[in-house]
Amino acid sequence: MSRTDRAPAPPGALGVAAEPDALLTYLADLQSWLDARRADLDRLDAAARQSGADGVTADVVLALTLWQAVRTRADELVTVWDSGRADAVARERMSQLIWGRLGGDPATSLLSLVDAARLCDAQADQLAARLSFDPHAADVTARFRAVAAGIVRAEDAAHATADTEDDAAVARLRDRLARLKSDAARGADVSGPLGALENDIARTERDLIVATARSRSLVKDRERAVALRTTLAERLPVLTQVAERCRREIADPPRLAIPDVSRLGDVPDERDRLATYVQRLGAVERAMERVEDAYTAPLRERAELRYRVKNLMTKAQGNGRAASSTVKAGEDEAREALDATPCDLALARHFTEQLETLVRDLPEGHR
Repeated sequence: MSRTDRAPAPPGALGVAAEPDALLTYLADLQSWLDARRADLDRLDAAARQSGADGVTADVVLALTLWQAVRTRADELVTVWDSGRADAVARERMSQLIWGRLGGDPATSLLSLVDAARLCDAQADQLAARLSFDPHAADVTARFRAVAAGIVRAEDAAHATADTEDDAAVARLRDRLARLKSDAARGADVSGPLGALENDIARTERDLIVATARSRSLVKDRERAVALRTTLAERLPVLTQVAERCRREIADPPRLAIPDVSRLGDVPDERDRLATYVQRLGAVERAMERVEDAYTAPLRERAELRYRVKNLMTKAQGNGRAASSTVKAGEDEAREALDATPCDLALARHFTEQLETLVRDLPEGHR
């Protein structure tokens, strides 16, 4: 594998079950990439230790962290693949593992497996440029080809961010490459400027990959916030009806205000404001749950007491107590209390408990 070879193209998409043949090819290619990339990183790590260059160690650690994140996720994919026995549900899960966030380490939590692999490639390129160490391609022509490929990848990443400044930055890198090719054609020594360009391209590609991942994460977070806001807004009229019914039918009902999610305004686009907004949505959701519990509990208890009175009278029919005037009077008192509007639950509860005593089986000799 040459350094210009990259992580394999992933199959499927988020939420889509990839085809078995495509997954098998991807897993095989990913394993080959992991082995070859680790060998590259080990050589770069050794070169970094020998060079003693400042700041290189942190870059090596980052590259290895990215590699390890991909390695771990690849192992999960192999487990779900189950030697080819993965059904459609399992293959959709594999798409989630490929395209979803890695989580875990803060350095990789926002990235997908695809992003982490690409970023690992870019980081390795940057390290090679900084160390002037290319384990596979030492001649200028090969380096020019690698630089051109890096610019193409950076252009693709810049298009994904939809930011004109990113497009302009990549265009400047392409202009620098054109000037270096012209100088090399005239016989000039371009090794120094070419190394600087390799470094800048690798850094730009890395930054664009991270920016794309963060942008994609922001979009998904905002979509979830919009969905939750919509759900809470739709819940409001139902909760209002329950509260009005409770206030109408129950004496001394709860006195809780019903939260209105519309007061939060529209879902923001900025990451910091979105995080605050999501926290407030969570507070509204919890408040709605408390209000719903408070207003439905009295109505639920009233229904349960009615059912209890019905069962008690069924029992009275069975043991002969239903004909008793005392039991009849107790039943009337319980039903009258439960049917009253508004219903005094404490009084209804008392008469129901009283009826329970009245319908008990009489002792032997008193039947």
